[in-house]
Amino acid sequence: MSAEPLSAQPLGPPASSAATPAVTPVASPSLASPHGVGRGAARGGLRMEPGAAELPAAALAAPLTPAPTPWHGSPAIKGLLAIALIFLLKLAQPLLVPVVVAVVLTFLLSPQVRSLRRHGVPEVLGALVLVAALLGGTVLMGSALVTPAAQWWSRAPSVMTALEQQIDRVRRSIPILAPPQREPVSRSSGNAPPPVDPIKDRIASEGVTLTRLVLSHVLSFGFSAASTVILLYFLLASEHWMLSRTVEAIPRRRTRALVVAGVRSAQQEIGQFLGALSIINLGVALAVGGAMAYIGLPNPVLWGTVAGVLNFIPYIGPLLNTLLLLTAGLLSFGDSALLVAPAAAYLGVHAIEANVVSPIFVSKRLSLSPISVFLSVMFWGWLWGVAGAVLAVPILVGLRSVCKRNRRLRLLCVYMEGSRRPPPSLKSLLRHKRRQPRAGM
Repeated sequence: MSAEPLSAQPLGPPASSAATPAVTPVASPSLASPHGVGRGAARGGLRMEPGAAELPAAALAAPLTPAPTPWHGSPAIKGLLAIALIFLLKLAQPLLVPVVVAVVLTFLLSPQVRSLRRHGVPEVLGALVLVAALLGGTVLMGSALVTPAAQWWSRAPSVMTALEQQIDRVRRSIPILAPPQREPVSRSSGNAPPPVDPIKDRIASEGVTLTRLVLSHVLSFGFSAASTVILLYFLLASEHWMLSRTVEAIPRRRTRALVVAGVRSAQQEIGQFLGALSIINLGVALAVGGAMAYIGLPNPVLWGTVAGVLNFIPYIGPLLNTLLLLTAGLLSFGDSALLVAPAAAYLGVHAIEANVVSPIFVSKRLSLSPISVFLSVMFWGWLWGVAGAVLAVPILVGLRSVCKRNRRLRLLCVYMEGSRRPPPSLKSLLRHKRRQPRAGM
Protein backbone atom coordinates (compact mmCIF):
# COMPACT_ATOMS: atom_id res chain seq x y z
CA MET A 1 0.00 0.00 0.00
CA SER A 2 1.60 3.19 -1.19
CA ALA A 3 1.24 6.50 0.66
CA GLU A 4 -0.07 9.37 -1.39
CA PRO A 5 1.47 12.77 -0.96
CA LEU A 6 -0.55 15.27 1.03
CA SER A 7 -1.33 18.53 -0.69
CA ALA A 8 -0.76 21.71 1.38
CA GLN A 9 -3.79 24.01 1.52
CA PRO A 10 -2.97 27.73 1.16
CA LEU A 11 -3.85 30.01 4.09
CA GLY A 12 -4.82 32.99 1.95
CA PRO A 13 -7.46 33.27 -0.75
CA PRO A 14 -7.92 30.38 -3.21
CA ALA A 15 -5.09 30.09 -5.58
CA SER A 16 -5.59 30.19 -9.30
CA SER A 17 -5.66 27.13 -11.42
CA ALA A 18 -2.07 27.71 -12.38
CA ALA A 19 0.44 25.82 -10.35
CA THR A 20 2.32 28.04 -7.95
CA PRO A 21 6.03 27.54 -7.70
CA ALA A 22 7.31 25.88 -4.54
CA VAL A 23 10.33 26.94 -2.49
CA THR A 24 12.99 24.38 -1.72
CA PRO A 25 15.82 25.49 0.57
CA VAL A 26 19.31 24.97 -0.66
CA ALA A 27 22.07 24.16 1.77
CA SER A 28 23.74 27.45 2.47
CA PRO A 29 25.69 28.79 5.41
CA SER A 30 23.44 31.83 5.54
CA LEU A 31 20.42 29.70 6.48
CA ALA A 32 21.99 28.48 9.70
CA SER A 33 21.60 31.85 11.40
CA PRO A 34 18.32 33.20 12.79
CA HIS A 35 18.04 35.53 9.83
CA GLY A 36 19.14 32.98 7.25
CA VAL A 37 15.82 33.02 5.41
CA GLY A 38 15.98 36.67 4.54
CA ARG A 39 19.67 36.60 3.65
CA GLY A 40 19.32 33.39 1.64
CA ALA A 41 16.48 34.84 -0.35
CA ALA A 42 18.43 37.96 -1.06
CA ARG A 43 21.49 36.02 -2.16
CA GLY A 44 19.70 33.41 -4.22
CA GLY A 45 19.88 30.67 -1.61
CA LEU A 46 16.21 29.67 -2.23
CA ARG A 47 15.04 27.81 -5.37
CA MET A 48 11.43 28.01 -6.54
CA GLU A 49 9.72 24.79 -7.55
CA PRO A 50 6.34 24.41 -9.06
CA GLY A 51 3.49 23.03 -6.92
CA ALA A 52 4.48 24.61 -3.60
CA ALA A 53 3.21 27.68 -1.72
CA GLU A 54 5.17 30.91 -1.74
CA LEU A 55 6.81 32.25 1.45
CA PRO A 56 5.20 35.35 2.93
CA ALA A 57 6.67 38.62 1.73
CA ALA A 58 7.14 39.80 5.31
CA ALA A 59 9.44 36.84 6.02
CA LEU A 60 11.57 37.58 2.97
CA ALA A 61 11.79 41.31 3.73
CA ALA A 62 12.55 40.96 7.47
CA PRO A 63 15.18 43.54 8.59
CA LEU A 64 18.52 42.30 9.77
CA THR A 65 19.08 42.93 13.50
CA PRO A 66 22.75 43.60 14.39
CA ALA A 67 24.35 41.47 17.05
CA PRO A 68 24.24 43.15 20.48
CA THR A 69 27.51 44.71 21.67
CA PRO A 70 28.84 43.10 24.87
CA TRP A 71 28.72 45.39 27.90
CA HIS A 72 32.46 45.26 28.43
CA GLY A 73 33.12 46.51 24.90
CA SER A 74 31.18 49.75 25.22
CA PRO A 75 33.41 52.89 25.34
CA ALA A 76 31.07 54.55 27.84
CA ILE A 77 31.28 51.59 30.21
CA LYS A 78 35.07 51.55 29.90
CA GLY A 79 35.23 55.26 30.73
CA LEU A 80 33.02 54.82 33.79
CA LEU A 81 35.13 51.88 34.95
CA ALA A 82 38.32 53.96 34.58
CA ILE A 83 36.84 56.82 36.63
CA ALA A 84 35.65 54.39 39.29
CA LEU A 85 39.10 52.79 39.41
CA ILE A 86 40.79 56.18 39.92
CA PHE A 87 38.54 57.08 42.85
CA LEU A 88 38.96 53.58 44.28
CA LEU A 89 42.75 54.06 44.23
CA LYS A 90 42.34 57.37 46.03
CA LEU A 91 40.10 55.93 48.73
CA ALA A 92 42.31 52.87 49.21
CA GLN A 93 45.49 54.94 49.75
CA PRO A 94 46.22 53.65 53.31
CA LEU A 95 46.11 50.07 52.02
CA LEU A 96 47.76 50.44 48.60
CA VAL A 97 50.69 52.74 49.40
CA PRO A 98 52.51 50.20 51.65
CA VAL A 99 51.89 47.50 49.05
CA VAL A 100 53.26 49.56 46.15
CA VAL A 101 56.30 50.69 48.16
CA ALA A 102 57.04 47.09 49.11
CA VAL A 103 56.69 45.94 45.49
CA VAL A 104 59.04 48.67 44.22
CA LEU A 105 61.63 47.79 46.87
CA THR A 106 61.21 44.12 45.95
CA PHE A 107 62.06 44.93 42.33
CA LEU A 108 65.14 46.78 43.59
CA LEU A 109 66.38 44.11 46.03
CA SER A 110 65.27 40.82 44.43
CA PRO A 111 68.43 40.49 42.24
CA GLN A 112 70.53 40.53 45.42
CA VAL A 113 68.35 37.79 46.92
CA ARG A 114 68.79 35.65 43.81
CA SER A 115 72.54 36.27 43.89
CA LEU A 116 72.71 35.11 47.53
CA ARG A 117 70.64 32.03 46.63
CA ARG A 118 73.11 31.09 43.89
CA HIS A 119 75.85 31.23 46.51
CA GLY A 120 73.98 28.83 48.78
CA VAL A 121 72.15 31.29 51.03
CA PRO A 122 68.44 30.42 51.42
CA GLU A 123 65.94 33.03 50.28
CA VAL A 124 64.47 33.38 53.77
CA LEU A 125 67.86 34.20 55.25
CA GLY A 126 68.91 36.41 52.34
CA ALA A 127 65.71 38.45 52.58
CA LEU A 128 66.22 38.82 56.33
CA VAL A 129 69.77 40.09 55.82
CA LEU A 130 68.73 42.67 53.21
CA VAL A 131 65.77 43.95 55.22
CA ALA A 132 67.93 44.22 58.34
CA ALA A 133 70.59 46.12 56.41
CA LEU A 134 67.95 48.49 55.02
CA LEU A 135 66.49 49.12 58.47
CA GLY A 136 69.95 49.57 59.97
CA GLY A 137 70.91 52.18 57.39
CA THR A 138 67.64 54.03 57.91
CA VAL A 139 68.09 54.04 61.69
CA LEU A 140 71.68 55.28 61.42
CA MET A 141 70.67 58.09 59.09
CA GLY A 142 67.75 59.01 61.34
CA SER A 143 69.94 59.04 64.45
CA ALA A 144 72.40 61.34 62.69
CA LEU A 145 69.56 63.74 61.88
CA VAL A 146 67.81 63.65 65.25
CA THR A 147 70.11 66.19 66.92
CA PRO A 148 69.96 68.91 64.22
CA ALA A 149 66.23 68.34 63.73
CA ALA A 150 65.70 68.71 67.50
CA GLN A 151 67.69 71.93 67.46
CA TRP A 152 65.52 73.40 64.71
CA TRP A 153 62.40 72.18 66.54
CA SER A 154 63.52 73.85 69.81
CA ARG A 155 64.14 77.03 67.87
CA ALA A 156 60.69 76.90 66.30
CA PRO A 157 59.09 79.65 68.48
CA SER A 158 61.98 82.05 67.98
CA VAL A 159 62.15 81.06 64.30
CA MET A 160 58.46 81.88 63.86
CA THR A 161 58.90 85.21 65.62
CA ALA A 162 61.88 86.11 63.48
CA LEU A 163 60.03 84.97 60.37
CA GLU A 164 57.06 87.19 61.26
CA GLN A 165 59.40 90.15 61.74
CA GLN A 166 61.02 89.56 58.38
CA ILE A 167 57.61 89.21 56.73
CA ASP A 168 56.48 92.48 58.40
CA ARG A 169 59.51 94.27 56.97
CA VAL A 170 58.67 93.02 53.51
CA ARG A 171 55.00 93.93 53.94
CA ARG A 172 55.78 97.50 55.01
CA SER A 173 57.55 98.04 51.72
CA ILE A 174 54.41 97.00 49.80
CA PRO A 175 51.45 99.36 50.32
CA ILE A 176 48.80 96.72 49.57
CA LEU A 177 50.16 94.17 52.09
CA ALA A 178 51.18 96.66 54.80
CA PRO A 179 49.83 95.83 58.28
CA PRO A 180 47.23 98.21 59.78
CA GLN A 181 48.71 101.16 61.61
CA ARG A 182 47.97 101.55 65.28
CA GLU A 183 46.10 104.77 65.98
CA PRO A 184 47.40 107.07 68.73
CA VAL A 185 45.74 106.42 72.07
CA SER A 186 43.80 109.41 73.47
CA ARG A 187 43.15 110.06 77.13
CA SER A 188 39.40 109.55 76.78
CA SER A 189 39.64 106.16 75.07
CA GLY A 190 41.96 104.64 77.70
CA ASN A 191 43.78 101.41 76.80
CA ALA A 192 42.28 100.61 73.40
CA PRO A 193 43.05 97.15 71.95
CA PRO A 194 45.53 97.05 69.08
CA PRO A 195 44.14 96.65 65.55
CA VAL A 196 43.68 93.10 64.34
CA ASP A 197 46.13 91.89 61.69
CA PRO A 198 44.29 89.32 59.53
CA ILE A 199 47.45 87.85 58.03
CA LYS A 200 49.03 87.17 61.42
CA ASP A 201 45.82 85.61 62.69
CA ARG A 202 45.67 83.39 59.61
CA ILE A 203 49.32 82.31 60.06
CA ALA A 204 48.70 81.47 63.72
CA SER A 205 45.56 79.46 62.98
CA GLU A 206 47.23 77.60 60.10
CA GLY A 207 50.19 76.77 62.37
CA VAL A 208 47.91 75.21 64.98
CA THR A 209 46.07 73.25 62.28
CA LEU A 210 49.35 72.01 60.76
CA THR A 211 50.62 70.85 64.17
CA ARG A 212 47.41 68.94 64.85
CA LEU A 213 47.54 67.38 61.38
CA VAL A 214 51.16 66.24 61.82
CA LEU A 215 50.44 64.67 65.20
CA SER A 216 47.40 62.84 63.84
CA HIS A 217 49.41 61.36 60.96
CA VAL A 218 52.33 60.12 63.06
CA LEU A 219 50.48 56.96 64.18
CA SER A 220 49.23 56.12 60.69
CA PHE A 221 52.73 56.64 59.26
CA GLY A 222 54.22 54.29 61.84
CA PHE A 223 51.62 51.62 61.05
CA SER A 224 52.23 52.00 57.29
CA ALA A 225 56.01 51.79 57.74
CA ALA A 226 55.74 48.62 59.81
CA SER A 227 53.38 47.05 57.26
CA THR A 228 55.77 47.95 54.43
CA VAL A 229 58.76 46.33 56.15
CA ILE A 230 56.88 43.12 56.95
CA LEU A 231 55.42 42.84 53.44
CA LEU A 232 58.83 43.56 51.90
CA TYR A 233 60.35 40.65 53.80
CA PHE A 234 57.65 38.22 52.68
CA LEU A 235 57.87 39.37 49.06
CA LEU A 236 61.64 38.99 48.98
CA ALA A 237 61.51 35.59 50.66
CA SER A 238 58.81 34.22 48.32
CA GLU A 239 59.53 36.08 45.07
CA HIS A 240 60.80 33.00 43.23
CA TRP A 241 57.95 30.85 44.57
CA MET A 242 55.26 33.36 43.55
CA LEU A 243 56.67 33.78 40.04
CA SER A 244 56.97 30.01 39.56
CA ARG A 245 53.37 29.39 40.65
CA THR A 246 52.11 32.18 38.41
CA VAL A 247 53.94 30.81 35.37
CA GLU A 248 52.77 27.28 36.17
CA ALA A 249 49.13 28.39 36.05
CA ILE A 250 49.52 29.71 32.46
CA PRO A 251 48.74 26.96 29.90
CA ARG A 252 50.51 28.35 26.81
CA ARG A 253 54.29 28.13 26.65
CA ARG A 254 54.65 31.37 24.66
CA THR A 255 52.60 33.29 27.21
CA ARG A 256 54.78 31.87 29.98
CA ALA A 257 57.89 33.14 28.25
CA LEU A 258 56.35 36.60 27.77
CA VAL A 259 55.34 36.83 31.43
CA VAL A 260 58.78 35.80 32.71
CA ALA A 261 60.54 38.15 30.28
CA GLY A 262 58.23 41.04 31.20
CA VAL A 263 58.69 40.60 34.95
CA ARG A 264 62.46 40.29 34.69
CA SER A 265 62.67 43.28 32.37
CA ALA A 266 60.56 45.43 34.71
CA GLN A 267 62.70 44.36 37.66
CA GLN A 268 65.89 45.17 35.79
CA GLU A 269 64.74 48.58 34.54
CA ILE A 270 63.24 49.70 37.85
CA GLY A 271 66.27 48.43 39.77
CA GLN A 272 68.76 50.13 37.45
CA PHE A 273 66.83 53.38 37.45
CA LEU A 274 66.46 53.53 41.24
CA GLY A 275 70.08 52.48 41.73
CA ALA A 276 71.38 55.22 39.43
CA LEU A 277 69.02 57.76 41.01
CA SER A 278 70.17 56.79 44.52
CA ILE A 279 73.84 57.28 43.59
CA ILE A 280 73.06 60.65 42.00
CA ASN A 281 71.07 61.85 45.01
CA LEU A 282 73.82 60.72 47.37
CA GLY A 283 76.21 62.92 45.45
CA VAL A 284 73.70 65.78 45.59
CA ALA A 285 73.42 65.37 49.37
CA LEU A 286 77.22 65.48 49.81
CA ALA A 287 77.62 68.48 47.52
CA VAL A 288 74.80 70.47 49.15
CA GLY A 289 76.03 69.62 52.65
CA GLY A 290 79.54 70.78 51.77
CA ALA A 291 78.22 73.98 50.21
CA MET A 292 76.08 74.76 53.28
CA ALA A 293 79.09 74.16 55.57
CA TYR A 294 81.22 76.49 53.43
CA ILE A 295 78.54 79.22 53.50
CA GLY A 296 78.11 78.86 57.25
CA LEU A 297 74.49 77.70 57.42
CA PRO A 298 73.79 75.82 60.69
CA ASN A 299 73.31 72.03 60.50
CA PRO A 300 74.71 71.38 57.00
CA VAL A 301 74.23 67.60 57.39
CA LEU A 302 70.49 68.09 57.84
CA TRP A 303 70.18 70.29 54.76
CA GLY A 304 72.27 67.95 52.65
CA THR A 305 70.09 64.98 53.65
CA VAL A 306 66.90 66.92 52.95
CA ALA A 307 68.24 67.90 49.52
CA GLY A 308 69.11 64.29 48.68
CA VAL A 309 65.72 62.93 49.80
CA LEU A 310 63.64 65.62 48.07
CA ASN A 311 65.59 65.08 44.86
CA PHE A 312 63.74 61.76 44.45
CA ILE A 313 60.64 63.84 43.59
CA PRO A 314 61.12 65.37 40.12
CA TYR A 315 60.38 69.08 39.68
CA ILE A 316 58.50 69.46 42.98
CA GLY A 317 61.37 68.31 45.22
CA PRO A 318 63.92 70.87 43.99
CA LEU A 319 61.32 73.63 44.27
CA LEU A 320 60.51 72.73 47.90
CA ASN A 321 64.20 72.47 48.75
CA THR A 322 64.85 75.92 47.28
CA LEU A 323 62.07 77.44 49.38
CA LEU A 324 63.36 75.72 52.54
CA LEU A 325 66.92 76.94 51.98
CA LEU A 326 65.67 80.43 51.22
CA THR A 327 63.77 80.44 54.52
CA ALA A 328 66.82 79.09 56.37
CA GLY A 329 69.01 81.78 54.86
CA LEU A 330 66.48 84.45 55.82
CA LEU A 331 66.45 83.26 59.43
CA SER A 332 70.19 82.65 59.72
CA PHE A 333 71.68 85.66 57.91
CA GLY A 334 68.92 88.28 58.16
CA ASP A 335 69.35 91.19 55.78
CA SER A 336 72.92 90.42 54.74
CA ALA A 337 74.01 89.46 51.26
CA LEU A 338 74.22 85.79 52.31
CA LEU A 339 70.43 85.67 52.48
CA VAL A 340 70.10 83.94 49.10
CA ALA A 341 73.45 82.13 49.19
CA PRO A 342 72.10 78.72 50.37
CA ALA A 343 69.33 78.65 47.77
CA ALA A 344 71.69 79.86 45.02
CA ALA A 345 74.27 77.20 45.91
CA TYR A 346 71.63 74.47 45.79
CA LEU A 347 70.32 75.67 42.43
CA GLY A 348 73.86 75.51 41.05
CA VAL A 349 74.29 71.92 42.29
CA HIS A 350 70.89 70.95 40.88
CA ALA A 351 71.69 72.47 37.48
CA ILE A 352 74.92 70.45 37.24
CA GLU A 353 73.13 67.29 38.34
CA ALA A 354 70.23 67.66 35.91
CA ASN A 355 72.22 68.66 32.82
CA VAL A 356 75.55 66.87 33.22
CA VAL A 357 75.48 64.05 35.80
CA SER A 358 72.06 62.49 35.14
CA PRO A 359 72.52 62.11 31.35
CA ILE A 360 75.79 60.25 32.06
CA PHE A 361 74.55 57.88 34.77
CA VAL A 362 71.06 57.28 33.35
CA SER A 363 71.46 55.36 30.11
CA LYS A 364 69.53 56.08 26.96
CA ARG A 365 67.40 52.97 27.49
CA LEU A 366 66.19 54.26 30.87
CA SER A 367 65.56 57.87 29.86
CA LEU A 368 61.98 59.13 30.14
CA SER A 369 60.06 61.92 28.48
CA PRO A 370 59.91 65.07 30.66
CA ILE A 371 56.22 65.54 29.86
CA SER A 372 55.33 62.00 30.93
CA VAL A 373 57.39 62.37 34.13
CA PHE A 374 55.70 65.65 35.04
CA LEU A 375 52.20 64.30 34.34
CA SER A 376 52.97 61.15 36.35
CA VAL A 377 54.15 63.23 39.32
CA MET A 378 51.03 65.41 39.10
CA PHE A 379 48.64 62.45 38.89
CA TRP A 380 50.15 60.25 41.60
CA GLY A 381 50.85 63.26 43.81
CA TRP A 382 47.17 64.22 43.61
CA LEU A 383 46.18 60.61 44.21
CA TRP A 384 48.48 59.65 47.10
CA GLY A 385 50.20 62.85 48.22
CA VAL A 386 53.94 62.86 48.92
CA ALA A 387 54.18 59.05 48.71
CA GLY A 388 52.56 59.13 45.27
CA ALA A 389 54.98 61.81 44.07
CA VAL A 390 57.92 59.66 45.19
CA LEU A 391 56.47 56.54 43.53
CA ALA A 392 55.49 58.32 40.30
CA VAL A 393 58.72 57.66 38.38
CA PRO A 394 59.12 53.95 39.34
CA ILE A 395 55.48 53.35 38.41
CA LEU A 396 56.07 55.10 35.08
CA VAL A 397 59.13 52.91 34.38
CA GLY A 398 57.11 49.76 35.10
CA LEU A 399 54.22 50.95 32.93
CA ARG A 400 56.60 51.63 30.06
CA SER A 401 58.01 48.11 30.37
CA VAL A 402 54.46 46.73 30.07
CA CYS A 403 53.67 48.90 27.05
CA LYS A 404 56.76 47.66 25.21
CA ARG A 405 55.34 44.11 25.18
CA ASN A 406 51.78 44.94 24.18
CA ARG A 407 51.07 45.84 20.57
CA ARG A 408 48.01 47.89 21.47
CA LEU A 409 49.98 50.02 23.97
CA ARG A 410 53.15 50.63 21.98
CA LEU A 411 51.93 54.09 20.95
CA LEU A 412 51.91 55.12 24.63
CA CYS A 413 55.45 53.82 24.94
CA VAL A 414 56.55 56.30 22.26
CA TYR A 415 55.35 59.21 24.42
CA MET A 416 56.97 57.79 27.58
CA GLU A 417 60.45 57.26 26.21
CA GLY A 418 62.92 60.09 26.11
CA SER A 419 65.14 60.66 23.09
CA ARG A 420 68.32 62.72 23.02
CA ARG A 421 68.40 63.03 19.24
CA PRO A 422 66.32 65.79 17.63
CA PRO A 423 63.04 64.62 16.07
CA PRO A 424 62.64 64.69 12.28
CA SER A 425 60.95 67.69 10.72
CA LEU A 426 57.31 67.54 9.73
CA LYS A 427 58.25 68.37 6.14
CA SER A 428 60.46 65.29 5.89
CA LEU A 429 57.72 63.12 7.42
CA LEU A 430 55.09 64.38 4.95
CA ARG A 431 57.37 64.17 1.92
CA HIS A 432 56.43 61.48 -0.57
CA LYS A 433 59.13 58.85 -0.86
CA ARG A 434 59.94 57.85 -4.41
CA ARG A 435 60.35 54.20 -5.15
CA GLN A 436 63.82 53.16 -6.11
CA PRO A 437 64.00 51.44 -9.53
CA ARG A 438 64.98 47.82 -9.51
CA ALA A 439 68.45 46.84 -10.58
CA GLY A 440 67.23 44.50 -13.33
CA MET A 441 65.06 47.09 -15.07
